[in-house]
Amino acid sequence: MIVENVLPSDYAELLAVWENSVRATHDFITEKDIEFFKPIIIEQAFPAVTLKCLKNEQGAIQAFLGVHEDKVEMLFVLNEVRGQGLGSKLMQYALNELKVTKVDVNEQNPLAAGFYQHLGFKVVSRSPLDDMGKPFPILHMKL
Repeated sequence: MIVENVLPSDYAELLAVWENSVRATHDFITEKDIEFFKPIIIEQAFPAVTLKCLKNEQGAIQAFLGVHEDKVEMLFVLNEVRGQGLGSKLMQYALNELKVTKVDVNEQNPLAAGFYQHLGFKVVSRSPLDDMGKPFPILHMKL
């Protein structure tokens, strides 16, 4: 798989990947939270970042990455292909090509925090609330 650009016409498919991934890995997020975040993600978050994705042989998006300046803002992988190196491949691209040095991760998602730590990121601070003021503590990590 090669890292590909994302077009606005891909946003609906990206949102489906996001929802699939969140349901599999963010057990602290409620159904109400998912419905709250969906329009914000598709209308505000996606257009605000550089998006890259990995597709399978049929052209379906399997994983995507969103970067703003030197920070990973989002990285989501379909649950069915989690653990197959897609997140690592996207992060290597982000590190080497997009020169990222920062990422925020939900404290309540220890697998994600461990993934970024494995890549060399270290926790530099913690916020008790997410960017929307919701009680989802955020770990701010840097290389």
